[in-house]
Amino acid sequence: MNKQYADYLLEKTKEDYNLIAKDYTRTRAFIPEDIKQLAEYILPGEKILDSGCASGRFFPLVKERKGDYVGIDLSEKLVEIARNYYPQAEFQTANALSLPFPDDSFDKVYSISVLHNIPSQNFQLRYLRETARVLKPKGLLILRVWDLWRRKEGWKLLFKYSLLKLIGMSKLNFYDVFMPWKNYQGKTVTMRYFHCFTEKGLERLIKRSGFKIKKIWRAGKDPRANLYVIAEKSL
Repeated sequence: MNKQYADYLLEKTKEDYNLIAKDYTRTRAFIPEDIKQLAEYILPGEKILDSGCASGRFFPLVKERKGDYVGIDLSEKLVEIARNYYPQAEFQTANALSLPFPDDSFDKVYSISVLHNIPSQNFQLRYLRETARVLKPKGLLILRVWDLWRRKEGWKLLFKYSLLKLIGMSKLNFYDVFMPWKNYQGKTVTMRYFHCFTEKGLERLIKRSGFKIKKIWRAGKDPRANLYVIAEKSL
């Protein structure tokens, strides 16, 4: 994928989440058990970055564990919603590829369902390296991406977009897809970009980014199968 198209997809992702912000928040009103379990890594007094915070639903878990929370998101609309929901928390509109924080600022960075929306390996590496930069030495990245290889909808889209790539009708990379976002009436509002990570591919990418993987695993099942990583800053 050339940089110009990757830039376009990154801007499209921002516009998509601004467009669906209210409906997206409605569908994420609950906190699933896997996210609650990931929050158990937080220790009292630690500074936590929620990278790609959306409407801020992770904040109450950090507060409950007495962490110091900062949330950032590319979507202005989602940050606005987060601030309305949790006025006591710190939220910023920011690009996670160029974080507005000094080196060694955070004890842990949470990246929950974000990396799969970042186009091109170059931008994915940049996202992870920026995450490493703002982590303290031995700080942890706690990451989740959708395991679209184990989701029925993912398999169908992978077949479709792989075929389009093979016949020269797609600018996407292999393992990239567009996934429809449908409103409550079932009408497609927009097509969101996703990268379909394999476990080995994700592991290689994170190791290249300055992290030592402590744990990587797959859990859940269709339609909520995910890949998880706990990685320690090693540079």
